[in-house]
Amino acid sequence: MSAVILLLITGVGLGALYFLVASGLSLIYGLMGVLNFAHGSFLTLSGFLGWEVGRRVGDGSWAGLLIGMAIGVLVGAGSAALTELVFIRRLYNRHIEQVLVTVGLGLATVALFEGIWGSDPIQIQSPGWLSRTTDIAGVHIPNDRWLLIGAAVVVLLLIVLFLRKTSYGLIIRAGVENRTMVTALGIDVRRAFTIVFAIGGAAAGLGGVLASVYYGQVSAHQGTSLLIYAFIVTVIGGLGSLSGAAIAAVIVAVIQQFANYYFGAGDLAVVLLLAVVILVRPTGLMGKVKH
Repeated sequence: MSAVILLLITGVGLGALYFLVASGLSLIYGLMGVLNFAHGSFLTLSGFLGWEVGRRVGDGSWAGLLIGMAIGVLVGAGSAALTELVFIRRLYNRHIEQVLVTVGLGLATVALFEGIWGSDPIQIQSPGWLSRTTDIAGVHIPNDRWLLIGAAVVVLLLIVLFLRKTSYGLIIRAGVENRTMVTALGIDVRRAFTIVFAIGGAAAGLGGVLASVYYGQVSAHQGTSLLIYAFIVTVIGGLGSLSGAAIAAVIVAVIQQFANYYFGAGDLAVVLLLAVVILVRPTGLMGKVKH
């Protein structure tokens, strides 16, 4: 029973990390119809720069981690907004070109990161509390999972509040439904769409810093690896569904944890789950069925 509790809670913690990465993908596709394969680059760059700044503030300290997280959010938002302005803005409704550009950008940035920081993973130091455990029903749960879960909940709530309670959120949702009409009213929809990219990049940037805490290292390929799971989560949850991404992230991570523990085949279990969902419900768990 203790193993089940451990796997469940650690699975939710891993799912929180998957959601931080997948939330941006789901948000950008759901509101703008853009599949951004360069999303992992925002995560990796944020992870490296967050680590660089954090270790100078205080390696292994809470101040260093918190400032690193703030840097990750800013770097992720800035790099995503820049990508939208320079590469994506001219390619709306041109999906093949979007894929080619973002895939190329993702490959180029991995090579750039390897040239700057090297191809080997860099070990990082985290605050002591994150290296310890908390006893839950006699089970020792790593504390870094609580940080991931808390961050994911905060990000989900902030995105939902932004879309539902702010004027820009209203503009974004209206622009998705009828961009021509909103533009005719004198509203700059392009600026709102750039904000969507920035929000998605900010979530990925935070995920990049927290991924380095989870794995205890940061590497040039970290974003690429997590991007694969993020796409799986996005497809299973339903393309464009933020709530679907949150539910799917937990399901995928928990199944992966159990399959790894009992069979040593976590990745296989995730791929099989993806195949079943695509065959049974191609729109995903929370995706809308088009009639």
